[in-house]
Amino acid sequence: MKRSLLYAMCLLIAGFLCSCERPPAPANHVAPVHHHTAPHGGLLVEVGSHQFNLELLHDAATGTLTLYTLDAHAEHFIRTAMKAIDVTLHTGGQVRSLTLKPVANPATGETVGATSQYEAQADWLKAAGEISGIITELDFNGVKFSGIPFDQ
Repeated sequence: MKRSLLYAMCLLIAGFLCSCERPPAPANHVAPVHHHTAPHGGLLVEVGSHQFNLELLHDAATGTLTLYTLDAHAEHFIRTAMKAIDVTLHTGGQVRSLTLKPVANPATGETVGATSQYEAQADWLKAAGEISGIITELDFNGVKFSGIPFDQ
């Protein structure tokens, strides 16, 4: 008798627990956004489906555009062997081409042929306001991408 009573109580408790529902999520509930921060405070551009990132820095005072190649979380620099990175820029109603060259950095041990930094200087960049454009092609050590858009 005791065993059947205990069994009936367990079934009753299990039935009660299974019938409880969770309250619905609030109407304004938003899923968390996956966000990364650019190491130099520039424009962060995702490449691929969360495979890599680029950071673009436009320095109007010097007329330079610098590009850094980064990992998926924009935490680590990725050295690449690209000889140049071609960019088509839209600024001030004009379309212009720019070729960024690899930059060696003795402090980090990066060399031309194994660097994460690419840069170009043009006087017209001094007068450029916000820039947008397309990076023609990238090669992350054998993983290739083309037509990467960016907008400041």
